[in-house]
Amino acid sequence: MENILTSYDPVNGNRIGEVEISTPDQIRKKVALAHKAATEWRNLGLTGRLTLLENAWAGAEPHISELAELISREMGKDIQRSSGEASGTVYGGPYIAKEAWDALQPKSVEGRTTIEYGPLGVAAVISPWNYPLAMANNLIVPALMAGNPVVFKPSEETPLVADLFVEILNRVLPRHLLQIVHGDGEQGRALVESRVNLIAFTGSRAVGKDIMARAAGQVKRLVMELGGNDPMIVLADADIGSAAGFAVASSFENAGQMCTSTERIYVDEQIADQFEARVTAMASRYKTGPWNMPGVNIGPIVNKKQHAKIIDHIRDAETKGARVLLGGSGQTVPYIQPTVIADMTPDMVMEQEETFGPVVAMSKFKTVDEAVERANDSPYGLGAVVFGQKEARAVAEQLEAGMIGINQGVGGGGNAPWVGAKQSGFGFHGSPDGHRQFAQVRVVSH
Repeated sequence: MENILTSYDPVNGNRIGEVEISTPDQIRKKVALAHKAATEWRNLGLTGRLTLLENAWAGAEPHISELAELISREMGKDIQRSSGEASGTVYGGPYIAKEAWDALQPKSVEGRTTIEYGPLGVAAVISPWNYPLAMANNLIVPALMAGNPVVFKPSEETPLVADLFVEILNRVLPRHLLQIVHGDGEQGRALVESRVNLIAFTGSRAVGKDIMARAAGQVKRLVMELGGNDPMIVLADADIGSAAGFAVASSFENAGQMCTSTERIYVDEQIADQFEARVTAMASRYKTGPWNMPGVNIGPIVNKKQHAKIIDHIRDAETKGARVLLGGSGQTVPYIQPTVIADMTPDMVMEQEETFGPVVAMSKFKTVDEAVERANDSPYGLGAVVFGQKEARAVAEQLEAGMIGINQGVGGGGNAPWVGAKQSGFGFHGSPDGHRQFAQVRVVSH
């Protein structure tokens, strides 16, 4: 039926379930209902909202295993990773809410002026399939804490787990405070063009640009993370074992379907042979298979379109002279075996665009300046990593990225923001400053 969205298991293509696709009229009505719910939610105040959010997320605790299995069944992630995402979402919700509660407290300035953080209106949250609960949670919670009702559109690849999560939360939350719409880009565009006041989006750069254009007419508030093509630089004095271990783990995390996966690795030619050998040995120990098979750490690729894109990137590298040390382009749906590519060059697609698959792509450099230039030669700037000793900090300072790791991954600790540079982000979330982007600042003087 035309108005039904069916979710399929990427392992075998079997139907898992279905939801009704939201019509434009239904989307407008949901947004109107959200506006009606705004006054009561605002009047609860920060502490009242915090209490309800804590209770709602606590109600999801008995459903962690159910949510985890549904993540795996819809997008293929192995059950260990799905369990981590589900539990992190459920237990992380109250943490984010309390952090936002702190960040949104009124602040007195010189005793006669108060800075207040009030609601913006109705928030549209549009989230991706690769972390269908975690990414949504990071946007929904601060939006609600700031006093904004939320209309949530999950990815069409993972509608069932989002639907279940919202249904569980709504057993506690006030009516029409958190609503869900289903569909693909058509429904996303309808939501963006509706009477929402804030759009919080995680997804591709192309869709982000389209959202910006559609939001411009009404100057809607935007908080967007638009992916990356993250580089890694390995200096001559790096700990080769640690660097190789990170390179493989980062490139293969979630089958490489992660916005901060390492996509491009530039290795000093003095240690390149050792590094390549260590990476290949480590990568060969990874196991692909269904999400519920013991020992699997690379699940299936989410769909045929994404699988074909990864194969195209690998084949392009092969035809342009890359050395294939493991895996390669001769792979069929739904899996991509661990693949290691050496001698990546700037004209290869995988250097220019994110592959978003379990591929380690490496290239040698003669000088540090060359490595930095290639690392920065991208419209993206989400994350970047450098491994080394003497010059590592100096190199890190030259990298054009919102999050940079020195001898470790990106993301920071504590309440650091999740932020991209260049075309990887518009606004940011996480941290007190990030939470305040979901609020309207009011300066009241007396």
